[in-house]
Amino acid sequence: MMPKIQVAILEDLSEVASGLKDLINQDQNMHCIHIYHNAEDAITFLPSHPVDVLIVDIGLPRQSGIEAIQQLSVSCPHTQFCIFTVYEDDEKIFQSIKAGAKGYLLKSATASKMIEAIHELYEGGSPMSPSIARRVLESLHQPLSSPLPLSPRELELLQLLSRGFLYKEIAAQLFITTGTVKQHIHKIYEKLQVCNRTEAVNKLRGN
Repeated sequence: MMPKIQVAILEDLSEVASGLKDLINQDQNMHCIHIYHNAEDAITFLPSHPVDVLIVDIGLPRQSGIEAIQQLSVSCPHTQFCIFTVYEDDEKIFQSIKAGAKGYLLKSATASKMIEAIHELYEGGSPMSPSIARRVLESLHQPLSSPLPLSPRELELLQLLSRGFLYKEIAAQLFITTGTVKQHIHKIYEKLQVCNRTEAVNKLRGN
């Protein structure tokens, strides 16, 4: 007999957490072993009570679910993290993925989709609500041509900057040095006549 998928929930709303727990325990192939109502408790106790899948809400009382995943992905390397949230903006999506989330479901997902997602995560997949998957794909297929007075490389770099990547992360992705990234950023700011990242990203999103 196959072992049951061990699941835990990180959700501050008791009724949502209880509903998820009941749903999970109705499936004969999985078992919800714990509910955490804040990130701090999950960060403290999950490493000594590891699970296969942790369902994570983003909006928590103090530390966010994204911050929890950042820390838990180090202390619980074998746990698969799935966001379960009302947020569907690009910033939250990419911050979650960067932190280590392998799935991203909206709270409007059906019960069957939730169960399917847990199985998919456990088997090495990356389940996402359709609208989230579309956003991710669209971000990866943005054309490298723009009305902005930037070269393709500068535009590529600005797009990475707009997703919240740090200079060293951009350098690693583009196989250049951090110093070269800084030089490109300086030129981008000059060409766009802006002073900071926020203004540059606003220019990008306005085109």
